This record gives sequence, structure tokens and C-alpha cells, in this order.
Amino acid sequence: MAITFNAEKKLFSLETRNTTYQLRIDQFGIVQHIYYGGKIYGDSDYIVRYACRGFGATISDAGTWRDYELDTISREYPTIGLGDFRAMGLILQNADGSRCVDPRYVSHSISNGKYALEGLPAIFASEKNAQTLSVITEDPVSHVQVELLYGVLPDIDIITRSVRIKNGGTEQVTLEKVASACLDLSYGAYDLLSFCGTNCRERQLQRTPIGHGRQSIGSRRGSSSHQYNPAVIVAEKGATESAGGCYGMMFVYSGNFLLEAEKTQFEQTRVIMGIQPECFQYPLAPGQVFTVPETVMTYSEHGFAMLSQRYHYAIMHHLCRGKYVNADRPVLLNSWEAAYFDFTGETIYQLAVEAAELGVELVVMDDGWFGQRNDDNSGLGDWNVNEEKLGCTLGQLIEKINALGVKFGIWFEPEMISENSDLYRAHPDWALKIPSRNPVRSRNQLLLDFSRKEVRDHIFEMMCKVLDQGNVEYVKWDMNRSMEDVWSTERCAGAVAHEYILGVYDLMERLITRYPNILLESCSGGGGRFDAGMLYYSPQIWCSDNTDALDRIKIQHGTSFFYPVPSMGSHVSVCPNHQTWRNIKFNTRGIVAMSGTFGYELNPATLPPEIKAKIKDQIIQYKECSKLIREGRYYRLTNPHESELAAWEFVSPNQKEVLLNMVIQEVHGSRDLFYVKLRGLQQQGIYKDVVTGMTYNGAALMKVGYPVPEMKGNVPAFQVRFKLSEE
Repeated sequence: MAITFNAEKKLFSLETRNTTYQLRIDQFGIVQHIYYGGKIYGDSDYIVRYACRGFGATISDAGTWRDYELDTISREYPTIGLGDFRAMGLILQNADGSRCVDPRYVSHSISNGKYALEGLPAIFASEKNAQTLSVITEDPVSHVQVELLYGVLPDIDIITRSVRIKNGGTEQVTLEKVASACLDLSYGAYDLLSFCGTNCRERQLQRTPIGHGRQSIGSRRGSSSHQYNPAVIVAEKGATESAGGCYGMMFVYSGNFLLEAEKTQFEQTRVIMGIQPECFQYPLAPGQVFTVPETVMTYSEHGFAMLSQRYHYAIMHHLCRGKYVNADRPVLLNSWEAAYFDFTGETIYQLAVEAAELGVELVVMDDGWFGQRNDDNSGLGDWNVNEEKLGCTLGQLIEKINALGVKFGIWFEPEMISENSDLYRAHPDWALKIPSRNPVRSRNQLLLDFSRKEVRDHIFEMMCKVLDQGNVEYVKWDMNRSMEDVWSTERCAGAVAHEYILGVYDLMERLITRYPNILLESCSGGGGRFDAGMLYYSPQIWCSDNTDALDRIKIQHGTSFFYPVPSMGSHVSVCPNHQTWRNIKFNTRGIVAMSGTFGYELNPATLPPEIKAKIKDQIIQYKECSKLIREGRYYRLTNPHESELAAWEFVSPNQKEVLLNMVIQEVHGSRDLFYVKLRGLQQQGIYKDVVTGMTYNGAALMKVGYPVPEMKGNVPAFQVRFKLSEE
């Protein structure tokens, strides 16, 4: 059993292969957190200590017992109004204007399988691979019910947390802050690893001590954002890729979020993950239930690599869905950097002709094929094929491309509307904007009110009319602005941002249900919505609009801490690069892009013969390694923010195949000799370089290292494939 209950102590133990999580119901019905960390055997409730501290507060149930102070007790789900002055998981306003909620234990249940969340993405598992704990608590005055949900996947060391809040009273209450998980650590010094950035520089690793005073990351942009990612690591001081304890918290949500971390007055640490409370006020009518998006947690005693590999497996096998999750993705050529808005149907066809010759399997027609869309100032929302521009019907174009043996894909931006569009002229109230004010524009576009079903229905019908015209096998779903003017004719303003995200999920679910054979790739100005919520619907996300290989090394490095390589859209583009105007070797661009869903952003017709020959070789090389890249364990061998050498590795689950990637980010005269230590190999195994035939002992490769070849030029790279010798 993954979940057990000690009735005498009222203590729950959640056991995975390598971790233990314990909580208990105390004598007053408060749910206390006891322990989360490496595997233990037996109960650890002896660690709970009570002490009277200056200016502490006690609940009335404790009478004159002053030692019982919730401000110092580790809690599973801290709420406002009970004398706990640390970060809160739940703040709500009662009908009388007061802000207090006092949930006490009522009952619990343990069941096989993993709970599901209606309308929300979540980890899934079969009945034999998971168990669910539900702990129901209720405020005896307001009758607000707080159900704490725990999903335990013991074989992969994953524990998920979510909360359902039900208004069991007779008057409306208003939710002002809701979290799905609180991690209380009784002692110890910790760092917070977060992933910050901006457009074209997403998910840069940042490590800061958790000190006194509250620190936070989050988004109020309507999406998870380029600026911060909704996934963090709480690590012991000195924890590295291969050693030290670390906790992961990944929010399965694509909207506004908040992560708070603080060291408290008594050297405790509290970390809270949930929805961003700014601009969030969600009215909850009697009988209504609000479900908080879940947080996926794991603990590693052996550093970041093990933590990452657990998340990679969980996402690939228990979050992503569809036929492409565990299959090779087609090598694609996107028209955007090849032609931007300046194309016709013949342009796209000629791209396909070139693609077929090079071995590219899929051509994607990006922005500009619909309505009066010849720049980014008009046309969004008018999802009608511009046959005059294409010179044919969409179906005819697809047939011609398929006849070449090439698949066809297409770009949409379903959530957006241009003021210069037929849709806006017909339904101006469908856009998110405040009626008494001029709208805040971004890229000369507004957002559609996806909290409204009639809006989603209309967009879905228009998309279906396009997709039904031919054999479309790939859709790129883009989202190119942040949310402002948060107001709706149909919803309370404080509920719109969340209901909008639920609407996006609803439309995506309908799309992949109707078209199960389409490969859906999510995008938001590149990696502005790269999160676990999106991966539930699209197994890959465009990692960044920045295709510069040197920048991509750091972007993909940060992304890899939580998200698997097959989820990262990564392409080879032309040089000078369109974002940085930097020239980087074609071989290096290929090696970096292979650590993702491989493809191209260029026009092959403009390339010299020697580059075309390299493209053919790259595709063959990628195909030979694609299964290893998709299924192998991923190791970050260096930190590209600190080392001139960027190195990473894929090792097959049976340790028989290895792919080592190395990039020299800075080239100097008389440079140091680099040795890179591999990981995850068989100690006594003999590994053969498949190109040179040289052999190496596995232990030596891990403890001494592989000598990095002498490489010169602008950002040179080298790739080595090893196979375990059977001799």
C-alpha cells in the first residue's frame, strides 16, 4: 500500500520507492505536516514540538495551553485567521466581510488510482500504479469545506497535491488566494532554484538562498510567462547535479501563478505554490466548488539529475497524451523564417519540394495564410483561407505537398483578435477590454474572451472548417501577447483570468479529441507558456523564438530541469541568426537542435550545395539517435552559465547506448584541456566510439572523463556516440 493510516496516532504515511511523506490530524482537528524526504521506516511524529514564543497566538480550543501556536507548527494547508502569520495557502472573504477560514478534520478516504480534476490538466495513472488520499476538512462556522487531495505514484517517486474548496454554507464567499501545496520544512538551510528570463531568453537558471523575508516568483500576465516558470527546486546548501537533497514543485497550470518561499523567525522554511492572488477574486456561491490546479512534487537525495529524470518520466508517461508521445516526431521545416508574411501557395509548395529532397518530413505554413493577413496588424480571428493569396484551395495545396511524400502543418493563433478584422467588427464585445477605456494593445492585437463558451465555440468551428479541408497532420497553436484589460461581460472581473485558462484547456481538449492524429505544438512568442499544463494537450512546445544555438544552450539547459527533451521544439536556423545576427557553425546548430524536436527554420532554396548536403547528413544522424534522445536518461554534465564547455548526455535505460554532446562556448588561443565526466554508465562496461572504434572503460569515463577534442572556430561542437561492447 502506498498510503497507510495509523488510526491511533491519526497519522498518514505516503510511501514511494525512495521517499516518505507524513501528515497527521492533531487533537484539535488541524492537519499538521510531519515529514517529507528520503525513505524512513516508521512514524516520525516525535519531531513535532510545541513551545510558547513571544507574541504567539493560540486557537480558542487550546484554552490556556500557550505552547500550541500555529505560527510555529508545520502545516499541510495554512489558512488565514488562525494565528499563523506566515505565507497562506487559502485566504477567503466571508459574507460578513471577515477574512477567516478554520478547516477542521471531518473524514478521509484512501482509494486506488489517481484523482482527476474536472476541466484541468493533471497527472494520470492506472489503479494499479497510484493511490489517492482525500482528507476532508470543514469550517464549523461558515461550512466552507476544504478537501486536500494527494496522489501517490510510488514506482516513480511522485506525489501530487490539489485542493477542492466547496461552499457548504448559505451565503456567498469570495476566494482571494488559493494554493494547491505547502511545503513546511522544520529546520535546515535551503536555496531556491528558479528559472527566469524574457522573450528570447527564457528559463535561465537562478539560484538564491532562502533567507528571512518572503521571496517570490510568479506571473500576472495571464500566462505562465517568459519571465518566470511555474516550477522550482528547493535544495540543500551545496546540493549539486549528483549529490544533496532537493525538493521539486511543478505547477500544472498555464495562467497566473505565485510561488512564495520564506525562512521564518525560527529558521523554518515554508514554500507555497498556487494561483497568483493579484487581480484574483473568485466568488463562490452556496454549493459551488473551486478546484485548485495541482502541484507535482518529488524529492531526490542524490541531486538535481535524479529529480529531473523523475519529472521527465512522469511528464512523458503520466501527463502527455496522444500517438506522438512515445513516437518519433517528424523532422519539420517551418515557413516563418523562410518567408515571414511574404508567400503564396507556390512558395509553400517549393519549400516542400526542397524538403522532400533533403529528407525533411513535414512543412508548416506559418502566420499569414488567412483573412487579410499580410502583416501583424490585422486579420486575427478571421480563420478563413485566403485562396487568392495561395492561388488555390488549401485542400489542393495539401494534396500537392502530400504527393511529394511530405506532411503538411499549419499555424493558428486562436486566442487572439485584431481590431481590423471581420470578427471584431461583428463582435467587438468578444474581446477582453474595459468598456469605459481605450484598450491596451500588444502587437496590435487583443485577446478574445475565452471565458465565454460562445466565443470558444465559434473559434472551434472556424478551425474545424480549415482542418477538414485536407490532410493536416500538425498544428502550431501560438499566443503572442500578455493579458491586460481583464474584464468580461459575462464574468466577475476577478474570475476572468482563471476562467480564460479553463477556456483554453476546453478548446484544446475538443481539438485533440476531434483530431487525435494531429501533432499539436504549443507556442507563446516562443517559450512564454512552457508549462506542464500545456503539455497535457500538446506533447511539444516551441522552446523559444530565439534559434541562436549559443543562446539556446542556456535556454534548453534551464528547461531540462523539469521538462523532457522531446517536449522542446528546437530548430536549425540560418546565419546570421535572425535574433542575434551571430554566425555559428552549421554543425553546432545541428547538435544543439537535436536536443529537442528537430527541425529547420530556413529556406533551403537559398542555401549552397554544401549546406544542403549537411542537412541531409544531420537528418540521418538525428534519425539514428532519435529513440535514444527521446527515451534516454538526460544528464547535464556542465553548467553553461559557469563553464566555457557546455556538455550534456543521453544514456539509454539499459545503459548500452550513449550520446555525448559538447560545445565550446568561448574559444581561446592555448585553451585549457577539457575533460568531461560522463554519468549513468555501467562501471565495468566497455564502451566503443561508433565512429573511431576506440574503447573506454565505463568507470574511467565517469571518474577520469572524456578528453574534449581540440576544436576551433566560432562556437565549435562535437558529438560522440558510444555503444556498450558485447565482447
